[in-house]
Amino acid sequence: MILVYGLGRSGLGVLRFLKARGLPARFHDDRPKKEEVAEALALGFQEDPDPQGYPLVVAAPGVPLAHPRLSALREGGAEVIGEAELAYRMSQTPIIGITGTAGKTSTTLFTAHLLRGQGLGALAGGNVDPPLVSVVDEAEVAVAELSSFQLERVVRFRPRVAVLLNLGVDHLDRHGSLQAYHGAKLNLLKNLTPEDALVYNEMDPKVREAALTSPARLYPFAPGETAKETNLRAALEATRAYLDLLGRSLDEGALRRSLETLPEPAHRFQTFARKGKVVFIDDSIATRTPSVAAALGAAPPPIAWILGGEDKGADLEPLRPLLPRVRVVLAIGRDGPRLARALGGVEVVEIPEKDGRAAMRRAVAEALKRLEEGSVLLAPLAASFDQFRDYRDRAQAFREAVLEMGGEPWTPSSS
Repeated sequence: MILVYGLGRSGLGVLRFLKARGLPARFHDDRPKKEEVAEALALGFQEDPDPQGYPLVVAAPGVPLAHPRLSALREGGAEVIGEAELAYRMSQTPIIGITGTAGKTSTTLFTAHLLRGQGLGALAGGNVDPPLVSVVDEAEVAVAELSSFQLERVVRFRPRVAVLLNLGVDHLDRHGSLQAYHGAKLNLLKNLTPEDALVYNEMDPKVREAALTSPARLYPFAPGETAKETNLRAALEATRAYLDLLGRSLDEGALRRSLETLPEPAHRFQTFARKGKVVFIDDSIATRTPSVAAALGAAPPPIAWILGGEDKGADLEPLRPLLPRVRVVLAIGRDGPRLARALGGVEVVEIPEKDGRAAMRRAVAEALKRLEEGSVLLAPLAASFDQFRDYRDRAQAFREAVLEMGGEPWTPSSS
């Protein structure tokens, strides 16, 4: 009997994956959502309110490894793994694994797109929608975006191509130290063999150091002038590496056609609506200081900045020079008010609503009271899990609130 610990997107995907194999399982969630429990029950699985005595536990990424219940289950003899490890163990589909502090989603989508252009049945999943377990059985090759939360619980997981983009600062609230965070990321490399490939950023000293100790075939890339160019270079090397493993050469004509139709990742500084002279920008993925700084520098001023959620150890200092562009900070979630007050030098409106959608409606309303032109920017600098399922759910709540309050869909021709 398997225990699936934590529902949400990943846990429900795992239950569907197990059901397809006829494997028995139960589920547990510390903060169960009625609709997710209903879906799990409809799949034929039962809830366990006090789980113990399981040999195998598949824990959702949002559940820390040090969680007391997971620790008790391990002490009782359970092996605790995650979605990526489960997919690797139970499917024969080769996996391309992609991680890094920044650029994972774009590189994952680009790589799958380029591989499809070469005639391969590549599907993307993992930290990006959908879960890896939801695509691995249908794919000829699965391209997996892997977060540190997922990689901290891999054991035997071995991608045929590993892509390591960069090692910066993030998730210190979860991992406790930069060393532990980097260690989780580097788990992507730990089982590579000379039969596998490693694509790596040769200009990141920590990445290069790790790559040069790997037995895998090495495919270095240099960053481009923009984030998109950097991610595309990594994706191209990942495509070359996988084709090399298959003994195939790159079809240059097909590559040119693929480059003309690259996918655009959602919720990354997307202007999606306007109301009068105010535009609304969804950058829900911006949870790190460099991403938020870029958003504040690019959004049309004056800016009503929606900030907050679960603080991951944000560095506020680089943001202070950009505050003259900000008219007001709308502070949502558990840590938004504290972060906003620590910035100083700007008006702060604390949004008290605990419910995420109610908070987002209030934030948009407060923004529109203060702006006659400029932009309302969702660039939260924090994780979403205190009020939302994930950053996508947070983005959807923002978009719904804007449209409810009279925002009209934006197109480049309407600017």
